[in-house]
Order: sequence, then structure tokens, then C-alpha cells
Amino acid sequence: MSAGKKTLSIVGASGYAGGEFLRLALSHPHLEVKQVTSRRFAGEPVAFVHPNLRGRTNLKFIPPEKLEPADILVLSLPHGVFAQEFERYADLAPILIDLSADFRLKDPDLYRKYYGEHPRPELLGRFVYALPELYRERLKEADWMAGAGCNATATLLGLYPLLKGGVLKPGPIFVTLLISTSAAGAEPSPASHHPERAGSIRVYKPTGHRHTAEVVENLPGKPEVHLTAIATDRVRGILMTAQAFLQDGWSERDVWQAYREAYGGEPFIRIVKQKKGIHRYPDPRFVQGTNYADIGFELEEDTGRLVVMTAIDNLVKGTAGHALQALNLRMGWPETLGLDFPGLHP
Repeated sequence: MSAGKKTLSIVGASGYAGGEFLRLALSHPHLEVKQVTSRRFAGEPVAFVHPNLRGRTNLKFIPPEKLEPADILVLSLPHGVFAQEFERYADLAPILIDLSADFRLKDPDLYRKYYGEHPRPELLGRFVYALPELYRERLKEADWMAGAGCNATATLLGLYPLLKGGVLKPGPIFVTLLISTSAAGAEPSPASHHPERAGSIRVYKPTGHRHTAEVVENLPGKPEVHLTAIATDRVRGILMTAQAFLQDGWSERDVWQAYREAYGGEPFIRIVKQKKGIHRYPDPRFVQGTNYADIGFELEEDTGRLVVMTAIDNLVKGTAGHALQALNLRMGWPETLGLDFPGLHP
């Protein structure tokens, strides 16, 4: 290990989320990636699965049974696996970052509603929700962190300042999410088969989306929020639009003020609301590969209807990026370390 670096291992590094954390960690000046696991690709070099990492590492995948202790353990396992095997992994590192949904929620009843019975309900609430814009101070002291869901991240970042600032009327908020193919993970399915997905815009979860639980639990006042998820054939990115109504007598100035108060010092939040040009609102294309969340809005003056938009890369700001940002906070490193890629245009 290089002097002064912390060792980090990734469980499930052959998947998209684990692979993205690996990509970021390999460029991080204070991290030394020690081991990466994959049952399916054990013995194969990392670049066999992640060709973008050719020449960046000589690591080979190992089976999880061969994991050795490290300073930090990132878990990118299928839902339910980490919770079932908690002690085995918790004994390997003092700092744990879970990218699955196993420990995102605190309320066991809410977990039961969306996921079923939790195998370790006594551990719910022990993990800090790893969204720095909401829980920065708690993350600075957290040894166990639970990465937020990608759709929840886009929704929370767009709506949180408005509810915290009391800008919105009480009442239901309707959210539509346009989601890319990589959000479904690396394992193929009939729904992700190219002839079925290419050119398609398919509503796949009109009601009951699991990330609703995270949104409700983490928004101020636990408002009534309804999510509808639509699958697109983009490889990366999420575009979230939410519709709600402003308090009577409130204006666009109040919306701007709410965002400025919440996000004025945030390194990865950009408010996108231009008066001219073709890039007036957030677009997932321009955050691809980045840890930025672009947030915009438009007010319908005569009705008070507010449309909020958030664009993120589901694998970076939606998964691995905000988790690494949280780790930076925990370790006392600059928050933006390893996350400063600005995106591409065109």
C-alpha cells in the first residue's frame, strides 16, 4: 500500500454500481483499491468486465470468500444479500458503504411495505443515508453509510429545498422519472434485451415504486409523493420532473430563495434556468459521467403550478458518486476529491 492511503475493497465490483465506484476510487489520491470480488468473473482481470479501466489497474476479481480486512468496504450486492450476511462483511472493515437498498430506510414498517420483512430490522437506522446535501454533518461521523437510490436522489435533491422552505402548498406531489437502461443493473432480462428496449419509452412502474419510501422518509414533513417510472433506451441518466403548487401569494423569487438557501454552497448542485438558448433546463446528457445534479424549474404564473426538473447520472450522482462524496466527508478529505469531472459537450 502507498504511504498514507486507505485500503478499500469492493464486493460485487463486476456490476455497474460497483464498477463505477471502482472507476472513481482508482483515481482517488487517498485510496488504494485492495481487492474486488465477483463470483462469476473470479480470476479474470478487471478490464475483462470493465474495458474502460484498461491500463488503470492490474487487479483481478476474487470470490468473496477470499476477502481480507481493509480500511473501507464497499458493498454492491443484490438486494437482501448484505443484510443476510451482515456479520461476515462487517468484521472485515470499520467503515462500510452499502450501495444496495438493504439499509436505506429507518422505519421497518415502511421497509415492509415496499420490500417485505427485513432480515435484520434491529440494524435499520444504524446506517446514515449517504446523501451529503441532506446529511453532511451526520456523514462526517458515520462509519456505516447507506447509498441512496438513484431515483430517490434525483427526486430528493429537486424537492428538498422547497419543502424545507415551506414554498409548496400541502398536497400531493406527482413525480415522473425517465430512467436509463443501466439503472436496471448488469444482469440481462427480457425487459433489457436490446430489440425490446431500443427505441422504446415504456412505463414500467406507474405506481408503487420502491424509491418512494426513501423520498417520503427523507423529505421534510413526510409529504404525499407519487412516483411513476418510465424506461428509456438511454444508457445513463435520469430526468426527474415533479409537479406541485406554490403557496398562495408566493412567487418565483421565493423558489429561487429556497434553492439558494439550501444549495448556495453545494459543490455539485447547479441551478439550470436560462432565459434563452436550447439548454434552458436540465438534461441528463450534460451530467453524464459526473457527480453533478442539475436542477431547474418553471412556474405557471396564473395557476401556481411549479414544475421541478433534476438531471443526474444514475451511476455517479445517483449511486457511486454521492457515496464517494460521503466517504470524503467521513475521512475529512476535500468533499470534491476524485469527483471533479465536468462532463462532455457535445
